[in-house]
Amino acid sequence: MTDIFKTVKSLNRPSLLIRAARIGLVNYNRKRDLGKIVRDGKVPAYGKALPTLISVENQMEGERLEGDTSYSIANHVLVLIALMAETGFAQARME
Repeated sequence: MTDIFKTVKSLNRPSLLIRAARIGLVNYNRKRDLGKIVRDGKVPAYGKALPTLISVENQMEGERLEGDTSYSIANHVLVLIALMAETGFAQARME
């Protein structure tokens, strides 16, 4: 799990994306938001969603950098919000 925390901490994204995600954290609803991202409707246990979120976020970052027309900044922010929230939940459970 520590490797996942290091991976999340090492993400280097534009400050506007990070600020938007931090603002959105206050409205994060695990069941509603995480269910949309994992797309199977089932909300994984705390900490179990992190590898999926990292993968999805990396894919979105690649699309952003390539200028892919399918890239959605709104969806990217939603994934970053979920990634930040789930990382916080996982860290809190480890303490």
